[in-house]
Amino acid sequence: MKTPIYDFVKRYAASDVSRFHMPGHKGESFLGCEALDITEIDGADVLYSADGIIEESERNASALFGSAHTFYSAEGSSLAIKAMLALAVKGFKGDKGGAGVNGFKGDNCGSGVKPVVLAGRNAHKAFIYACALLDIDVKWLYPQNGGHLCSCLISPADVEKALCGENFCAVYITSPDYLGNIADIGGIAKVCKAKNVPLLVDNAHGAYLSFLPSSLHPIALGADMCCDSAHKTLPVLTGGAYLHISPATDERYVSGARNALSLFASTSPSYLILQSLDLCNRYLADGYKEKLSACVKRVEELKAVLNEKGFVTEPSEPLKLTVNAAKSGYTGKELAEKLRAYNIECEFADDTFLVLMISPANRIIDFDRLRQAFSELPVRTSLMSENDTFFLDNCEQCMTVREAIFGESEMVAVENAVGRICGTPTVSCPPAIPIVVSGERISEKAVKLFKKYGIDKISVVLE
Repeated sequence: MKTPIYDFVKRYAASDVSRFHMPGHKGESFLGCEALDITEIDGADVLYSADGIIEESERNASALFGSAHTFYSAEGSSLAIKAMLALAVKGFKGDKGGAGVNGFKGDNCGSGVKPVVLAGRNAHKAFIYACALLDIDVKWLYPQNGGHLCSCLISPADVEKALCGENFCAVYITSPDYLGNIADIGGIAKVCKAKNVPLLVDNAHGAYLSFLPSSLHPIALGADMCCDSAHKTLPVLTGGAYLHISPATDERYVSGARNALSLFASTSPSYLILQSLDLCNRYLADGYKEKLSACVKRVEELKAVLNEKGFVTEPSEPLKLTVNAAKSGYTGKELAEKLRAYNIECEFADDTFLVLMISPANRIIDFDRLRQAFSELPVRTSLMSENDTFFLDNCEQCMTVREAIFGESEMVAVENAVGRICGTPTVSCPPAIPIVVSGERISEKAVKLFKKYGIDKISVVLE
């Protein structure tokens, strides 16, 4: 497969041109990558009005993922999330009939009806910020049987029930979630299509899902739009991501996508990131499915080793190994620290879980170290308690997300925040999932969860 972005930059780097353009390093080596770090010079195309080498590279990615068009982001899925929501708002008519998934019969500008999105509660804070910027209200979908901060297992029936009698600009879910759970995208997509509401999926952790023997990628399963953080599971530099538009949805989502992306994006996207996205196309086209299949098999074998030893692993998407550390007698943080003694660094750990993210780029020695570590660590008595708090539900919304984020606020100790209204969400990344959302009242239960995640201070709306 051709790599037009990479090829252009490589030729330019070798040309010995005098660089009287940005960046200021002029191609001279400080980190070592500067020769390949360029800007939008003649022939390099422009990301948000692409009609040259970037457009060609994106078409290659579109063919690989089976999308109507796959757009590049050099600012992660955070940018793609904002763009998806902007497109959904533009397609929202606002009357009871709704514009529908194939909308654009009108937009909500001047309609007097504020757009509302139906969203799974485990949304990344990038979604919250996007709602604030676009002045979107949110109705939250909560799991039936509680859950974990990172997980919100909702069914098509949950979505169908929530959609009855209300008019939403979109349904928004996160799948896979941080613990590796995959939602029933196909079932939820059918419900959304029947209700004429677009389905948007934060697939940040699942770019590789398109290349399994039976694709589990949201676009293949019926989502209208989704974002992938290519850098999370593919050999792409941090910040490289995709916005995918389904071939089954309105073509005006495609025609409006670059404007929606540029609404929030830097006008100076990293060409290092764009080159890595471009080169990834060749990697995906050249034997990646076979590499992925072999890697999935290694992960399955590793899970079997852990389970045989007595460690509890959770069901998850194929490239995550999620250990229920608490059921195995550890906190996730304690287990992560023990793995560091074996030269292993995990993706995420809290009081309950340890999450390891794996890809075909992992070496055999990486798997060997994991086997050795878990073979030498004893399984202990479970630390789980029925009274453990992992999730908040039915939080009281006192003002809109936008009002809370852009209103006057102050930082207070969490123990002094009970009864106050949350301003800007406070949660680290990972997992970047707000415990209390902007505009919600903070409860005693929320304070316990803040402390569990090491949050000592929180932004609250000024009274």
